[in-house]
Amino acid sequence: MNDDQSAQPPQRLVDAAESIAPRLARVMLHAILASYLLITLLNILSEGLGPLAVLAGMAGVLGVFALQLLHSAPDLRRAPLRRRLVPLAVQAALTFLPLTVLHWQWGSMGGFFAASCLLLLPARFGWALYGLTGVLMMLYAGFAGMPVADVFYMGQSTWLTGLVVYGITRLTELVAVVHEARNELARLAVANERLRFARDLHDLLGYSLSAISLRSELIRRLLPAHPERAREEVSGVLDISRQALADVRLVASGYRDMSLVQECASAREVLRAAEVDASLTVSVSDLPPAVDTVLATVLREGMTNLLRHSRVRGCVIEAVQQDGAVRLSVVNDGVEAGVGPVDPHGGSGLGNLSQRVEAMGGTLTSGLRPDGRFQLIATVPVEAAPASPGPELQPLKVLRKLSRRMAA
Repeated sequence: MNDDQSAQPPQRLVDAAESIAPRLARVMLHAILASYLLITLLNILSEGLGPLAVLAGMAGVLGVFALQLLHSAPDLRRAPLRRRLVPLAVQAALTFLPLTVLHWQWGSMGGFFAASCLLLLPARFGWALYGLTGVLMMLYAGFAGMPVADVFYMGQSTWLTGLVVYGITRLTELVAVVHEARNELARLAVANERLRFARDLHDLLGYSLSAISLRSELIRRLLPAHPERAREEVSGVLDISRQALADVRLVASGYRDMSLVQECASAREVLRAAEVDASLTVSVSDLPPAVDTVLATVLREGMTNLLRHSRVRGCVIEAVQQDGAVRLSVVNDGVEAGVGPVDPHGGSGLGNLSQRVEAMGGTLTSGLRPDGRFQLIATVPVEAAPASPGPELQPLKVLRKLSRRMAA
């Protein structure tokens, strides 16, 4: 283990620390609300009011605290407006009515009501009432004969408290949303990796296993009369099996590059072993690795289907580069009944290929020609710009959904 690895905390500790973030944010919100309200309670106790006034003030503080916790819950903010207005009206009564008894000691309650207006009402009404609340607190201070500095202090403290409570509440929800997004993206990453692994195994190993099966059958037929030819075919099977093992390792590592030219040469050997009359035309220059790989994969899948599902006597393979694109065509005459066009949502085989080619900005078509032959044609631009693959789960969709929740 190197020094960098030893200096890093274990992953389980990192995950545990991140998992408590939403709860910690909620605890901080409660602590801030309780601290503001405790200051109000201390102001009431410091004025030497009668027992009934002190008890009424304590009950009012607890009521405002409970209402503020309710207003800070995301569920209430998503409720219909009529349902939100009822607790907001109760808080308005607890904000302004006790002023007649507790006077300036109760002035900080205006900030909580201003924050609730921002949290529960549509933006234009919420901000209007937020500003009006500060103005009302200043008017009260003026009519109560307080000094001018205290009058402005009442308004300024109301607006500041409202912004602090509103901001902390929204930040608490944002922490929860970000944590949820992180977990959802992690699940999507696992699901997408499973899709990639299954797709790559199908596309890469299907061809190799089909070729091994075909050449093994040929060896069985050749052994009695042509043992020398059988030995040659055994060498070919060993080469294919080694390539299949290398493909499995590449799939497991998540990185692989394939060559269209090499796949064409391999296809020629397999078709020769299958006693298929093959015609190959390859006219391509150096291709970008992504384009080379996707076209090589198309050829592999075409050969896999040809060997598995067809009774082929002749096959024509053409790979031509022109007009800034590469066109790969595989045509054979051994079509089985019921073969149809590509299903782009098929989960494997030609469906996988269609999704791969479309992700590179190309097109893939397949089906019967008028002469009864089956053709598979893939066209990919040389300067392909990879897009998001269709079948994979989209992280952006998750982020958009969560952002809509925040904007609600």
